[in-house]
Amino acid sequence: MNQVLNVHTVNDYARYQGAEVLHRHVSVIHYDELEHFRHSLNRYDVYGIFLADEVTEGLTYGIVNYDLAHHALMCVAPGQIGGKTDDGQPHRSKGWAFLFDPALLVGRELGRRMHRYTYFAYSTSEALLLADAERDTIANLFDTIRTELRRPADDHTDNIVAAHIAILLELIGRYYSRQMASSLPSQSGLLSRLDRLLHRYYADERYREQGLPSVKYCAQELCLSPNYFGDLIRQLTGESATKAIRRFVMQRAQTLLIGGHTVAETAELLGYEHPQHFTRQFKNHFGMTPTALKKN
Repeated sequence: MNQVLNVHTVNDYARYQGAEVLHRHVSVIHYDELEHFRHSLNRYDVYGIFLADEVTEGLTYGIVNYDLAHHALMCVAPGQIGGKTDDGQPHRSKGWAFLFDPALLVGRELGRRMHRYTYFAYSTSEALLLADAERDTIANLFDTIRTELRRPADDHTDNIVAAHIAILLELIGRYYSRQMASSLPSQSGLLSRLDRLLHRYYADERYREQGLPSVKYCAQELCLSPNYFGDLIRQLTGESATKAIRRFVMQRAQTLLIGGHTVAETAELLGYEHPQHFTRQFKNHFGMTPTALKKN
């Protein structure tokens, strides 16, 4: 079994790499400046943002192997595993690593906004590919934060660093939106593929074992991570992936009811465990109960 480095704190990784320890909750590492770099397969209890300035091969993210492209940026969140098993050899690398502890976010507005940054759960195939100017902006922000952390700490340090992190995360969000917008023409068939997938889900009677189709199932079948799939659907339709799937289910429910099926039969044929749950969602969607629809 591959040995895993447990990154409980940001400085667990900094010390492993022989990098400068700057703060108890924040670490900024410029790989170019390290005497040597060691590979590691990491289990994270902190947030991490990694900027590659060269192609990096043979990395791991979860159970997937991947190569990180030149000027690519990858984000990880607590609970995830990623990296490359240590081969016992020193290496040279180019790029940056930025890690911050969830403890820094407690009581701050940024902590309440973290759920918006869904890219922390994107898969490696959805890494952010940066233009040169974008890469320089991110790298300069890393350097600015490091400069702040090298100053003697005072009552303002944590607030200033948290403010810079908030800007950093918004910039990454902006760049991901740019990447998604540029990929939307190639994703223009996504809604048709989703529609075919859902039709096949019911034709194959998967609902009997799996219940209602989920975002996770659809994303997996479409070779996307759930968060990236959800963000693409929102870009294309303006609504969440959950709502898009539910819209299909409700339209199917309407067809079944009009076709003569009872409410209980319809609920079962859609994958609901309880008819009451189906009735509630149907009323929320159509503004009337299934029984009222049949009467009308």
